[in-house]
Amino acid sequence: MEEKLSAIYAAILEGNLAGTKDGVGSALEAGLEPGNILNEGMIAAMKEVGRRFEEGDYYVPEMLVSARAMQAGLSLLKPRLVQSNIKSAGRVAIGTVKGDLHDIGKNLVALMLEGAGFEVKDLGVDVPPEKFVEAITSGDAEIIALSALLTTTMPNMKTTIEAIRQAGLRDKVKIIISGAPVTQAYANQIGADGFSVDASRAVSLAQSLVNNS
Repeated sequence: MEEKLSAIYAAILEGNLAGTKDGVGSALEAGLEPGNILNEGMIAAMKEVGRRFEEGDYYVPEMLVSARAMQAGLSLLKPRLVQSNIKSAGRVAIGTVKGDLHDIGKNLVALMLEGAGFEVKDLGVDVPPEKFVEAITSGDAEIIALSALLTTTMPNMKTTIEAIRQAGLRDKVKIIISGAPVTQAYANQIGADGFSVDASRAVSLAQSLVNNS
């Protein structure tokens, strides 16, 4: 049994998409608990990917292929997790703010959050404030993650937070922001709950916000 989890772990670290799917399928056939496969095989591997990225051993391309391998395995595992009533780490709605069409950073954060056991709703790019508001009212999001790559679209992060506040929902969610021009000082200025410089730290931030809420 331990071998099967190790095989999934290794396949994700290598970014081996087919190997991850085979490993998850094999573990399910062997009767392993879906929760164990998720936590000990997949989430553990993505935690190690994050650690290697922060240490400078992995870069964005390695992180991306590992995250995609994890997602391929997760697509097989999800129906079993639902049947087993495995609780997610939290619910996140993520999107690039209005006027901004960049999605690589946002996609990587979404993949890494899924790898950490979060339920992620990706709202896409050029997302108007009302769509984020709707994700809280209808999708029950606990965390809103805003991305912007341009200094010209950064003000739309503030506009989005204002829209959430005006809808009377600010105390119902945590808001995190990220993107090349974004800083902690800007996060403080616009009233966000946190800021992250990269996808790996975005996961740690989301976990700490959910655990402390």
